[in-house]
Amino acid sequence: MDTAVDFSGRAVLVTGGTRGIGAVIAEAFLAAGAEVTVCGRGEPGTLPGAGGRTARFLAADIRDAGAAAELVERAAARMGRLDVLVNNAGGSPDADAATVSPRFVERIVQLNLLAPFYVAQPANKIMQGQETGGSIINIGSVSGSDPQPRTAAYTAAKAGLLALTRALALEWSPKVRVNHITTGLVLTEAAAHNYGDDDGATIGALIPMGRMAVPQDVANACLYLASDLASYVTGADLAVHGGGEIPARYVVTRN
Repeated sequence: MDTAVDFSGRAVLVTGGTRGIGAVIAEAFLAAGAEVTVCGRGEPGTLPGAGGRTARFLAADIRDAGAAAELVERAAARMGRLDVLVNNAGGSPDADAATVSPRFVERIVQLNLLAPFYVAQPANKIMQGQETGGSIINIGSVSGSDPQPRTAAYTAAKAGLLALTRALALEWSPKVRVNHITTGLVLTEAAAHNYGDDDGATIGALIPMGRMAVPQDVANACLYLASDLASYVTGADLAVHGGGEIPARYVVTRN
């Protein structure tokens, strides 16, 4: 049995794929032989590359349903098909739920819940028409099942994304598989300042695996879920959080 992950001849779209986790996901698919398109709201300084090849870029604000549909159509037209969609774009700054503005809540829900649906819907239409179907992967967060302080809107949106994943898997199978990745704390260059001066070692000590995740951990999970190795996997939630954070009551400090 061949268990190699080979995406030669396949076309992949990664939203928010110009930096951070998204860029590493794009690079992983490029390294596996895929043709990759990434999107963002603004032109990036550099584009993800691997194996002597570079991802293509399309500008789009996927919080707008029309822009999201146009993005998918243009990406598929450029690449000739669409086999994999990774809904990676998302995130939120911390905000006090007692004082946060309605506009802020709307924008966070738009980006983390509505936008993935806006992109997935036209992607599914294309994939359903392909003999080999396709795979959609939604990048979620532990906040969706384990709320964190000052993330009320983000937590609600990510919880919705997991439920949306399961609902779409029911409706779109067997041609299109829809899966979810629950990410934990991920050490990225942009977020490094949030994790102290020790490259996340202190926080990593509170995780059963003894370290924070790096973007490649999430990328590897994407490769699996999009590959033929996961051909019978849909509606699944793959936890990539190192076992989660150990509750404070279990942490014993010894002098």
